[in-house]
Amino acid sequence: MSSLLCSNFEIVCDQLGYPEGPVYMQDGSVLLVEIKNQQLTRVSPQGDKTLVAKIAGGPNGAAIGPDGQVYICNSGGFEWLPVPLPKQTLFIGTGKSPEYKGGSIDKVNLATANVETLYTSCHTGRRLNMIKMQWQDQPLTPEFALRGPDDLVFDSKGGLWFTDWGKDDGRARDITGIYYAAADGTSIKQMVFPLNAPNGIALSPDGKRLYTVETYTRRLLYWELSAPGEIAPNPNSLDGTYLLTGFEGQAIYDSMAVDELGNLYLATMLPQGNNPYSNGGITVVSPEGEVLEYIEINLGEGLYAPLPSNICFGGEDNKTAYITLGASGMLVKAQMKNAGLTLAFNG
Repeated sequence: MSSLLCSNFEIVCDQLGYPEGPVYMQDGSVLLVEIKNQQLTRVSPQGDKTLVAKIAGGPNGAAIGPDGQVYICNSGGFEWLPVPLPKQTLFIGTGKSPEYKGGSIDKVNLATANVETLYTSCHTGRRLNMIKMQWQDQPLTPEFALRGPDDLVFDSKGGLWFTDWGKDDGRARDITGIYYAAADGTSIKQMVFPLNAPNGIALSPDGKRLYTVETYTRRLLYWELSAPGEIAPNPNSLDGTYLLTGFEGQAIYDSMAVDELGNLYLATMLPQGNNPYSNGGITVVSPEGEVLEYIEINLGEGLYAPLPSNICFGGEDNKTAYITLGASGMLVKAQMKNAGLTLAFNG
């Protein structure tokens, strides 16, 4: 099979503070969050950077909502470990923060730069009645505080799916899940629990399948949806989960995007293990679970991309992949064979 990559990777801009959550805008710019710098930034097609809003904590994922504003998964922040290399300095998040005050879902008004916090906790969860094969709402006691919201995606009705990646203290790690929330801040439900570091999240082109990947277990999971915000029962699992595939090797996985054919593009970190002098890439997986291709992100001699963090599609034909390189502090782009899926409120 011919490669899904049609061009070499080009650096759009650098000196970003651990970029994540790229969103392609109709004027050709890319919005992204800088976790380390605690801000939302706009990058022009020429690579110029403009501060949109400061966001305390750790802005991680971003998406345009039904009101045209930017919704942010706020992880609460991380400690940062500098890794100096001959031609660049990498910054790696440790997974914990001494200033951590909790995670949240925030909204940024693009006109005023006002940041509004919508959710910091959840008090309702879902449980499957295995006899009736029906979902039932139940109170979460105590109310569950959001720990480290990571990535988000809107469905066509304006509902917000997001993952909570959690936090760790070096010895213990949170067990978290997936949530579904209203964009106006009035309703939130825990839809899947427990999961181990769920990271990227995406919907299939028809909106009937929800995907996530667990960073460290290397499991790519999905759920069939019977309606917006409704997981269909799966007789073979307690929470409706299906395993699409499990990855071999040493790589760990971050966020994802989907192309118009339903293939998944997963940001893939450290395929050679904990080696900063290495390149991560994008793993492309079909809806049937076949790994179609691994695309290494090669920037040339002396520059490394060990921790690609996220990907979105844009450009006139929606075939330009924009990829944030977290530790490297860069936004890069390349042409792909397939067009990306147009997101619900970003068309």
